Amino acid sequence: MSMATCSDSSFCIIVTTLLISISFASAQRRAFFVFGDSLVDSGNNDFLATTARADAPPYGIDFPTHRPTGRFSNGLNIPDIISEQLGLEPTLPYLSPLLIGEKLLVGANFASAGIGILNDTGFQFLHIIHIYKQLKLFQHYQQRLSAHVGAEEAWRHVNQALVLITLGGNDFVNNYYLVPYSARSRQFSLPDYVIYIISEYRLILKRLYDLGARRVLVTGTGPMGCVPAELALRSGNGECDVELQRAASLFNPQLVEMVKGLNREIGAHVFIAVNAYEMNMDFVNNPGAYGFVTSKIACCGQGPFNGVGLCTPISNLCPNRDLYAFWDPFHPSEKANRIIVQQMMTGSVQYMHPMNLSTIMAIDSRV
Repeated sequence: MSMATCSDSSFCIIVTTLLISISFASAQRRAFFVFGDSLVDSGNNDFLATTARADAPPYGIDFPTHRPTGRFSNGLNIPDIISEQLGLEPTLPYLSPLLIGEKLLVGANFASAGIGILNDTGFQFLHIIHIYKQLKLFQHYQQRLSAHVGAEEAWRHVNQALVLITLGGNDFVNNYYLVPYSARSRQFSLPDYVIYIISEYRLILKRLYDLGARRVLVTGTGPMGCVPAELALRSGNGECDVELQRAASLFNPQLVEMVKGLNREIGAHVFIAVNAYEMNMDFVNNPGAYGFVTSKIACCGQGPFNGVGLCTPISNLCPNRDLYAFWDPFHPSEKANRIIVQQMMTGSVQYMHPMNLSTIMAIDSRV
């Protein structure tokens, strides 16, 4: 019986639960690939000569080892929690010397803090892995996997993998709005800049498809004007910065439309639009409902809202990270990341378009 013809709702629920359980069992053979910026970097920048690093305490204070790992988090980041939820091993940074042999089958994380959709984003961080370099490394990965399991099996493994790509925030905070009268802000009005970077993002996603990706979670930007760093820089009273929020409100709907168009062109639901803005705004607007005491003050930092400079060993540090929506001036705490991933797993089309991750896993388990 197909689920669409269920007449008994309790039976439908049982069938759905069984499908999801089966899908999580099959997920253990599924690779996971990650591309993007510091929200999803699991340590690649630790191997690079860059200032965009999270390699000193108190980063990693709540990680199982209680040591810095290169993640911009007090503990686990979004890819870690997705892997955990799906019963997968966490993906290793591609630059890690531990990514050899059977570990290649788990997948890899190519993300690099500071990067954006555009190559000129993050230039101030020096040696970071810009997105087209990440895609080049993905090709290298496939060559290494082919040597391990054969070309046909390697291609199948990539086709069946789950992919996460997180880009866009840095193209605003570390490019267009980095300094007054930045080069890009002189070149483009904000609406035209958004159209431009969406068109560039589309080319990136098409390249990812050409390289074999068939299930890709594509995140929009979070509420950039509400992070502690921007509150410290642009807000006297703790209200979110209007201009950065306007940028997010222009970018995210256009990203969804671009993803829909790509899927129509391909003829399949390859790309899933993740509404990171709404996921974050839920706890930014109502922190108490999620167990947070604040969504304005970072746990680790200094100055107004603990939003000035970097999180360092001499920064202010909150004793209980689970009470803070933001870990450092830019990045959510592990607890906030868990709320975000839960919406990825089970959220409605308001958060995940056209379907959530549990539905994807259930569908793919039947193929």
